[in-house]
Amino acid sequence: MTTQIEFPNVAHDKVTNKGINLLLTLAVITLVLAIYHETAWSIVEIWMRSDTYAHGFLIIPFSLYMIWDRRETLKTIPDQPDYLPLLLLAGLGFGWLLATLASVMIVQQYVLVAMLPVIVWAMLGSRIFVATIFPLAYLLFAVPFGDSLIPPLINFTADFTVGALQLTGIPVYREGSFFSIPSGNWSVVEACSGVRYLIASVTLGTLYAYLTYQSLSRRIIFIVLSIIVPIIANGLRAYLIVMTGHLSGMTLAVGIDHLIYGWIFFGIVMLLLFWAGSFWREDQQPIKPAIRTGQTGTSQASVSSKATLGIAGLITVITAIWPLYAQHLSTSLDQQSIPTLNIINHSDKWQSEMAPLSDWTPVYVGTPVQYTGHYSNNDQHVSVYVTYYRNQKQGNELINYGNILIDGNSGWSNVGSSRQNISVDNTELTVTQNQLRTSTDRLLTWRWWWLGDYETSNPYMVKFLMAINQLFGQGDDGAEIIIAANYEIDPQEAIFSMRQFVADMMPAIREDLHSAKNQK
Repeated sequence: MTTQIEFPNVAHDKVTNKGINLLLTLAVITLVLAIYHETAWSIVEIWMRSDTYAHGFLIIPFSLYMIWDRRETLKTIPDQPDYLPLLLLAGLGFGWLLATLASVMIVQQYVLVAMLPVIVWAMLGSRIFVATIFPLAYLLFAVPFGDSLIPPLINFTADFTVGALQLTGIPVYREGSFFSIPSGNWSVVEACSGVRYLIASVTLGTLYAYLTYQSLSRRIIFIVLSIIVPIIANGLRAYLIVMTGHLSGMTLAVGIDHLIYGWIFFGIVMLLLFWAGSFWREDQQPIKPAIRTGQTGTSQASVSSKATLGIAGLITVITAIWPLYAQHLSTSLDQQSIPTLNIINHSDKWQSEMAPLSDWTPVYVGTPVQYTGHYSNNDQHVSVYVTYYRNQKQGNELINYGNILIDGNSGWSNVGSSRQNISVDNTELTVTQNQLRTSTDRLLTWRWWWLGDYETSNPYMVKFLMAINQLFGQGDDGAEIIIAANYEIDPQEAIFSMRQFVADMMPAIREDLHSAKNQK
């Protein structure tokens, strides 16, 4: 009689448990995206409506491909759930809550995407997380980011173009992003900022660097080049377009064709960048095999699966509490009534007028409460615009890209922005000063925000304070104050009148704002 001894299939059990853990990880990620579905959908919605961010649809496939490309290495790494990332996940959730209270969609989106690698870390362990950190970090490119880069890119492109024209010997008269040469007038607008080229270059350049190089230094150098090259190339593109228009008597590169020329030029620049980078490629070198670490046996695989299931439950609880609390705070804010503004003029110097200074008015999103007043003091004329928000949500908020000084179809242009220090009730306040103009009118404006006892011209500080106020149940009331005066040649003509107006009228404006905040 022969006795057969059967040994457990350790390798099969480990592979089976690894597959179960992977499926659990994907299920948790799906659940978290469902919990934060509004934030997730806001990302996809921007992909669909904006050509600038349409590349977002490719980010997840690219990331999955990079992970799949490392599958042989990942098979050798045991998965072991980790509790430490749960603290980071809780911090990210709190950050999402603050961003939600402040209506900062871009931060909400980044936090949600950043949660995904942390979930992988918690579910599968630090070794698998480290092995896939680059593909996981690449997911951050899915967030539609770049609008805040447009103003500095416009300024750089204008500086580069004007400087190159002057070096060429062509006389240039510049006012902000607008400049004139003997053959015609030009302006650097959003479409000419090069933000699309920059985003495309960095997204593709990062993928190319990961797939082509193995050393971290070469990857970083190529990514940095993918940032610098398109910025400089866009300046050169703008200069060549202006020169083409100038030399052709303003018959070429003055309409939609200059955008087409721009993409062709950008495509050539990117091909040259990738071609140059191929000389130092390392993707054909053998990759060192990963060292097998950790215990072996069915006991480790069994414990790992149980721990992964427990981690999954904790992740669900930790991520779900923040949207629930945000909904609770939002419900309490919705119960507040809409305030009214009625600034009473207690000054003996300034008289109310019916006629505005010009046809200019600022533009706001949503349904804020607004007050507009026009005042005169002998030959001094000043207008004030107060815009008050309460129960703020995305698209109806104090700080929003849609709240702008100039409508693109109004005929007005912003030809200069700077900071100006003013004195209000013996306290110093820094405001944003803008010079606005048409072919016939010129206005100087001062712009800042009011949040109860705090006033600032820093939009980031406004967002932060709004989130803190809501977190502690103090509401989300806030207002923007704009003071405007006209001038003919020198902005100093308007500054004198505006300083006098602020000294005389700001106490009444503040009094009414506080009265509006107390209306519940």
